[in-house]
Amino acid sequence: MMAMIERDRSNEDDAYNLLPASLEKTLPPLYETEKATEKKKFVYAKFFTPYTFWTWFVLEGSRQEDGDFLFFGLVDGLEKEYGYFSLNELESVGISNPLHCIERDLYFTPTFLSNCIGT
Repeated sequence: MMAMIERDRSNEDDAYNLLPASLEKTLPPLYETEKATEKKKFVYAKFFTPYTFWTWFVLEGSRQEDGDFLFFGLVDGLEKEYGYFSLNELESVGISNPLHCIERDLYFTPTFLSNCIGT
């Protein structure tokens, strides 16, 4: 098992810091918005891989008992589908090749999901 990289969660300007403290405070907890209609779903952060077309739109998230952070959102990869993805999972991408890390879009402005996917 590869060691995880410790990140300074207070550094908002680090694209590799997927969960800065401000985002963790802002995100609604898991299941809070599950009854929201498609048009009312709100995206708080966008993660992407610069070397592929994969994008993760973050809608909710909660700290887990094991210390990991679990997100829920829309994943746009081979298909568009809602799902759960963990911080450890996302941060583990690129450990063996730092050029293939997942980044947080520093220029993304939180908005409704329909503005992100054109639905």
